[in-house]
Parts: sequence; structure tokens; C-alpha cells
Amino acid sequence: MKVNINIECTPEEARTFMGLPDVTGLNAQLVEEMSKRMSANMDAMEPDALMRSWMTMGGEWQKQMMGLMGQAASGRPSGSDKS
Repeated sequence: MKVNINIECTPEEARTFMGLPDVTGLNAQLVEEMSKRMSANMDAMEPDALMRSWMTMGGEWQKQMMGLMGQAASGRPSGSDKS
């Protein structure tokens, strides 16, 4: 036996019928907060700001990368650099 039931209702009506909470206010607040955070972080995505942040840690980063490449080339595991 096959039974088909078609129900036409809005999402709000379905939520109320099923006893689910109305989270539209929470969703609006979440979207607003995410928009604020994205706007605040847009400055960090500018090319000159990215280059400044990368270059400030460039020397130390380069030493670490060269050390890792040296370890990889010599076949030593990363934890065996004790002499």
C-alpha cells in the first residue's frame, strides 16, 4: 500500500507544528556578528598588509624552513636533531 500526503505550509508554520524553536532572531544576530568580523578583517587581506606581516617573521621562518629541508635531504627524522 502506498500513501502520499501533500502538506502546504510555510517554514514558520512547519516549525510551530513540529514544536521546534524559532531561531530567526539568533540567526540574524549571528549573521550580523559575522559581517562585523569579516569587515574588520578585510584590512588584513590587502596585499601590502599581507606582505608586511609575512616579512616581519621572514628571517626566523627562513631558518626553520632551511632546517626542515636539510633534515629531509639528509634522511634524518625531525626529532633526531640532537647531537
